[in-house]
Amino acid sequence: MNLRPALVRLGAVLALGLASFSATATSLLLDEMTWTEVRDALKAGHTTIIIPIGGTEQNGPHMALGKHNFRAAALAARIASAVGNTIVAPVVSYVPEGRISPPGGHMRFPGTISVPQEAFEGVLLGAARSLRQHGFRDIVFIGDSGNYQGSIAAVAARLNREWAGTPARAHPVPQYYQAATTVFNEALRGRGITPAQIGTHAGLADTSLMLGVDASRIRENAMRTPPAPEPVSGVTGDPTQASAAFGKLGTDLIVEHAARAIRDAVAVRR
Repeated sequence: MNLRPALVRLGAVLALGLASFSATATSLLLDEMTWTEVRDALKAGHTTIIIPIGGTEQNGPHMALGKHNFRAAALAARIASAVGNTIVAPVVSYVPEGRISPPGGHMRFPGTISVPQEAFEGVLLGAARSLRQHGFRDIVFIGDSGNYQGSIAAVAARLNREWAGTPARAHPVPQYYQAATTVFNEALRGRGITPAQIGTHAGLADTSLMLGVDASRIRENAMRTPPAPEPVSGVTGDPTQASAAFGKLGTDLIVEHAARAIRDAVAVRR
């Protein structure tokens, strides 16, 4: 029996499958994959995974509570595509947001969800350990909010002590948040935007970033209305002149800085 034609056909099928996988593997979402697809992705070298961290908090009368979640998900996918060989885990949306009772921080406004710091860090630890168990070698944390940047660094340091002597590593990427704040704010000031307009929460910068990701999460009429003082509105800054163009500037900076930091970190093997 001549098996050559059958082997040729089998080889063609396998090659087609590999080509199809390779064409889509640069920004795969873990939630949308089957377990066999994850297995095959790992075998194909997709051993870096991003754990995006968001939060559910008030963002003024004009912006949806899930701002951080929407941004973290969208930008993590773009960053994964820029880095290559990278998968994106589900967004961690339950984070510390302030004292629950009596309410403090963002918990002063309805809809905010806050969890204890130790619970939040426990989720990050469990997620990272799970992913390492399956064969991921570089577990990357990116956080869209300033509330928990210290926790991310502490969790990564703990994991790296735990994984010493193994190929696995945890990477906190503060460059993501630095680009979203310091770098973006500098770029806005260079375009004549004042610090009072830029703000620190739900102002021009924050709102523009959301417009650059998903404008449907913004209530246009409320955005164009000058905000009441922070104790009443939850807004620090002035979102009235926010724009998708400013948002594109900011999101491009975030992707550029975070992707470069991840590539540099992953390239250094211990």
